[in-house]
This record gives sequence, C-alpha cells and structure tokens, in this order.
Amino acid sequence: MRTYSLTLLLWGYMLHAIPMMLSQKRTNTHLHSERITVLSESDGRTLHRTKRGWMWNQFFLLEEYTGPDTQYVGKLHTDQDKGDGNLKYILTGDGAGSLFIIDENTGDIHAAKKLDREEKSLYVLRAKAIDRKTGRQVEPESEFIIKIHDVNDNEPKFTKDMYTASIPEMSGVGTSVIQVTATDADDANYGNSAKIVYSILQGQPYFSVDPETGIIKTALPDMSRENREQYQVVIQAKDMGGQMGGLSGTTAVNITLTDVNDNPPRFPQSTYQFSSPESAPPGTLLGRIKANDPDVGENAETEYSISNGDGSDMFDIITDKDTQEGIITVKKQLDFENKMLYTLRVEATNTHPDSRFLQLGPFKDTALVKISVEDIDEPPVFSRPSYLIEVDEDAKEGSIIGQVVAQDPDITKNAIKYSVDRHTDLDRIFNIYSGNGSLFISKPLDREETPWHNITVIATEINNPKQSSQIPVFIRILDINDHAPEFAKYYETFVCENAKAGQLIQTVSAVDKDEPARGHKFFFELVPEFAVHPNFSIIDNKDNTAGIMTRRNGYSRSKTNTYLLPVIIFDNDYPIQSSTGTLTIHVCACDSQGNMQSCNAEALLLPAGLSTGALIAILLCVVILLVLVVLFAALKRQRKKEPLIISKDDVRDNIVTYNDEGGGEEDTQAFDIGTLRNPEAREESKMRRDVIPETIFQIRRTAPLWENIDVQDFIHQRLKENDLDPSAPPYDSLATYAYEGNDSIANSLSSLESLTTDGNQDYDYLSDWGPRFKKLADMYGGEESDRD
Repeated sequence: MRTYSLTLLLWGYMLHAIPMMLSQKRTNTHLHSERITVLSESDGRTLHRTKRGWMWNQFFLLEEYTGPDTQYVGKLHTDQDKGDGNLKYILTGDGAGSLFIIDENTGDIHAAKKLDREEKSLYVLRAKAIDRKTGRQVEPESEFIIKIHDVNDNEPKFTKDMYTASIPEMSGVGTSVIQVTATDADDANYGNSAKIVYSILQGQPYFSVDPETGIIKTALPDMSRENREQYQVVIQAKDMGGQMGGLSGTTAVNITLTDVNDNPPRFPQSTYQFSSPESAPPGTLLGRIKANDPDVGENAETEYSISNGDGSDMFDIITDKDTQEGIITVKKQLDFENKMLYTLRVEATNTHPDSRFLQLGPFKDTALVKISVEDIDEPPVFSRPSYLIEVDEDAKEGSIIGQVVAQDPDITKNAIKYSVDRHTDLDRIFNIYSGNGSLFISKPLDREETPWHNITVIATEINNPKQSSQIPVFIRILDINDHAPEFAKYYETFVCENAKAGQLIQTVSAVDKDEPARGHKFFFELVPEFAVHPNFSIIDNKDNTAGIMTRRNGYSRSKTNTYLLPVIIFDNDYPIQSSTGTLTIHVCACDSQGNMQSCNAEALLLPAGLSTGALIAILLCVVILLVLVVLFAALKRQRKKEPLIISKDDVRDNIVTYNDEGGGEEDTQAFDIGTLRNPEAREESKMRRDVIPETIFQIRRTAPLWENIDVQDFIHQRLKENDLDPSAPPYDSLATYAYEGNDSIANSLSSLESLTTDGNQDYDYLSDWGPRFKKLADMYGGEESDRD
C-alpha cells in the first residue's frame, strides 16, 4: 500500500501574520481523511483507505509588493514525490499562470505581479500532482484560497468635488448647514486604514464640522448677509483615525447666506423737491423717490403712501414693483392762482415684515416732499362745464335768452370776447354779444321743427387770441299751445239705412303737434249751428275720443245719401286752440247684422229720374255748403281772437261791451252784486241763473285773493280770470273788475248801487282828480246834459 500526501507551505513576510499561521497550522496539521480500499476485479489488488494531511487551505499575501523579486506564496508537495522529477505539479484557478506561477518540478508558487486588494481581494486556486509517465493524477485535486492583505494605499475621497449649501442669515450657533461624506477604498475590517476623521481647514471661525459625521454647522451668531454673503469652507477627511501618517482628502463647500427681512427701508435724504406746471393733467408723473433697503427679493419690497400733508388730495404716489420706487403723480387739476406750494409726507413701508426682527424697530421710514406749482398762461375758464337754456318757442327775435360767463384764470385777468361756433349753428338762429356773453335770438323758433339746439360758444382772450376755450350750450325750446288739434286720420263713416236711434257709428280721436306738460286733453262737440243736430250727435268719451251716435231710426239713400257733420275739437292748454273737422257720413244699405253692402247713390237715384247733371248740382251745393261752414267757423275764431279793449286810454276798461242790451240794473239774475259789496265772502262755484251754458271745459279754480293782497294784483287777477273763462259773455251780464276794498274814503263810484241811494249824487269832484278821470267825470258829472 502506497501513501500520498500533499503539503502546501505559505511563507509569511509580515511578523503579525506568523502567529495566525502558526495557530492555524496547529489546528489543521495532520487532519486525517480516510482512504477507500476496494478490491479490483481486474488485477485482484486490494485498495486501502489512507489518511491525507493538509497543512492549510487559506493563505495571505500582501498587496502592493514592491520588492526586487517575485513574492513567494508557498510550496505544493506530496509524499508521493520521491524527488526524482517523476511528478508534475499543476495549478489552476483565479490568476493561475498569469498572477500565480508554479514550478512544475518543485511545486513552489510565486506571485508574478503586484497585486491590488482594491481590485480583487480573494483568489481561489486548485492544485494537483500528475505522474509524468502515466499521466495519471497521483493525488485528488485540492482547492485553496489566497487572500490579499490590505495596506493603507488609498486616501479618503469625497462623494463630490464641490459642495454648495445655503443658510438664512442671522441663524443661531450650531445651525446645521450641510453634511459632507468621504469614502476610503481600503479594508475597513483590517486595521484603521479606512477609519476617517473630518476636520475644517478653511472657514473658521464662522463654521465647524463634526469629526465623525461630517456635518457642517454655524459657529458664529447673527451672521449678516449684508456684511458678507459668500463663504468657502475647506473640509479634510483623513484615514487612520486621523493619526500621523494617515492619508487625507479635501473638498470645498461654498456656503451662501440667504436673505431675511432684518432691515427696514431708509430714505437717503429727508426732503425732496419737485415742480409741476399748473396745466399738468391728472396722472402726470412728477418724479420718483426711493427708500433703500439692503435686503433683496420680497424682503425689499416697499409700499409708498402719503401719510399727511396739505397736498394729499391733489397728488398721489404709486409703487413701481420693478424698481421699488415711489412715483409721484398729479391727482387733481392744479391752479397756480389758488396755491403755489404743496407739502407731502411720504411713508415707505416693507410689505413682508419678519416678526422675528420687529424688535429691531419700525420697518418704515418717512420723507418730506415739496411740490411747487408753475404759472402758465391759461385759456379762459367758464363758470360751468355746460349751460342749459330754456326758451319759449314764441320768443321774439332779439330776445336775450341767457348768458355764458368766462374769465381769465391768470393773475393778469385779460379781457374776454365771446363768439358762436357757426359750425354748430349753420342757420344762424342764435347770436351772442361779444362783450358780455349774452345770447339772443336772430330768427324765429319752432319747437315742432327743432325742439333742441346744441351750439358751442367760444371765449377768447383779447390780448392773446391763441388762448381760447369752448363750452357747449344746450338750448331747449319750450312748447306753447300754437297748434290746434285735428282728427287723427281721415274717417270713412257710414250709417245703415236701417240704423236705430242711439247707435254708435264711428269713434273719432285727435292729435296735436304740441306737447303740453300735463299731456293732451281733447274735447269734442258739434259746431254751434248744429248743436242740436236732427240726425246725429256726438258724445265725448273723456279719453280724447268721441263717439258719433244716430239720433233717429232709419235713413234713406233716396232722400239723402251723404251727411256732413262738422265737429269742433278743443285742447286743454293755454291759450285754448280749436279746429273744426267735418265728417262725411254715407248712407249705405246693410244686412241684418249691420254689415255694409252698398253705398252707391247713383244706382238708387237713376231709376227715380235724376240725371247725372242733377247729381252734379247736388254735389256742388254740398261743396258750397261746406265752404260756408268753414268760412263761418274761421270768422268765429277770428272774432274770438279780437281784443275786448282796443284803446289803452279808454276809461271804460272796467266795462265789457257785447252790443247786447241786458235787463238793466233791475236784472239781478245775471250777476250777484253781493260779492262786490262783501269782498270777504268766500267764492263759490255759482252758475248763471238766467242761462245754462253747455260747456265742456273744466273751470280753473284759484285760491281766494282777498287775504293780504294788493288791490292792483286783485284787479289783474280778476281781469285774467275773465279773459280765460270760456263761459264768459256773450251773455246778458256785466263783468266787473274793480275792487275798492274795505272802508274806502271815496266811497263807491259804481252806478250799480244807485238802487240803494235816495236821489242823485254829486260827481263834480271827479273833475278835480286829473286827466286820468276826465272821461269818468264827463260820464257822471254832466247832469244837465243828461236831463236834456
């Protein structure tokens, strides 16, 4: 039986590795493994299991060997090796043949190259011995490990070449800024080669670093960004626990102090001076002021305002968000003559104060701003921005309707002349006195044609014609009742032959070009000549319409096929206007429902023997009749417009004559003389007792005038009431205008009281009262001539 053994020797070159090797050798030497013994059928030999001993299966090798020779690793040997060179040693595995070489004859293993643990720290190799002659393996293949021992050949390296960090200014001591990290490629489990310690090389006394964690912290309190904003800190990382001989690496940390609002705004000067011409329109920029704030960003945002001053209502200040400046502008129109100098107190305030620093003081500042107003030659200024003038449309040419006033606002007070811009008054209806600005009418006005006139008046300085201003003048033409109402349209009216009495055949309405303030109110009635028409009547509906009614049963086309019905239309304004419109009513044949079937008169009359000439003659008579009616109505209107009193000197201005003799002084039914005898009696609505007038007018009520009123005003009022009274004469009555009051010294001069006197009175004293009473003296003083 042959016994094989394989011995691998590792020679250590470092003293600290020897005890480990020895202990391991003592532990692993002469470990026995059984060898299997088997009976071979071919040769009949018996194989026995023998024990094979290994000295070590793990070896250490120093990295970075720099010796002159190759580094010896160990020796591969088996007890089958007789030293005759019959065995061949073979090495396979990691780095075999390249990094590790073996002597085939002796089994010595060497490291062919310098090894780097950081590249590869562990190599697994396999060794075997082969019989050169037979090529058979004399020992089973054995595996062993070569572990590379670390040496401190790598310096610490930071994860970044440059760090950037920021921290708010005014931070407290110990405030964390940033953490830096360094790594060491050496073995952390072997010695202190990878134990790193941090230290600060640059940046003291402002910052410090934790030696173990690498956290950078502030070392000084209240660092101000305004004093210094940027810091560069150099941090060193050293291995070997920071001991002498350790390797180190450095990095730079750029630290920026960020801004906080710890500074209030401050004006660089306490007073500012600006000027503005008085003609500067509102919104004009006068100047800029700025309060400096060393802070940045929103911490430097400033809001400007006017805290007080005599010009706070004349000027305004706004904030320029881009430049943080205060822009002073004109708020209202300036006037040099009114005020030449304004003083403002402007306040600048931080918009984002920091509550942590409020104890440092108010975060605002104030400055004084003085603004002087410069005088310029200004155009005339009107007393109003516009003028509204109202004038009646019946105003006479040359009548002054209003006045515009302008003046020179300057101290010189130059004279002004006025003119009308003819582009706004092409028809030259209005004109103006250039000296005083009075407007007057040059042509007649017509409200119905042009109710408004908008003209422009120009005021110009005489000494400086370039200085002028314009003003709009709105002239409103007031309506007067100068148009009579008329039918709203032409009415085609017919009546059925079988019509019944009281049947409505037509509803008429009226229009008026005038526009009274109280609205239109029309009244309808038949002309006096047809006040009681045998065929038709008119009923006023009191709503500006009237109904035409039939007054009898049945109409005959053969007798009369057309009726003419004149209707008077009145308005309710002053003076009252009226017109007469004629309705043509045709008699037509109708069915039982009242629907018109035929109104042809000629077809009905021709069988009765009337010729065409007769019909023409009838129509001509109708036309003549219509003309007469129109002329009669026109003459009646003309007579109404004639004044009752022709001569102003006529002493009989208290007596209205109608050429109609009454019943004399004994006729007491026409007038109640008791009112004149007792003027304090209250006026009542008393109708005439001798006639019943058919009136459609509303009598105007006036307040009693006998309390605290002048006699002359009383007489004028009575005169006006009688002139406007539509129910006044012609009637058998006497209109009295005189009012002598109470306890008259002269007593009554009227002959109305002659019934109460006994005998004749002496009126000779009237001739002593002067020429104004001459005619009255002649009437009452000539007794003998009256007797003659």
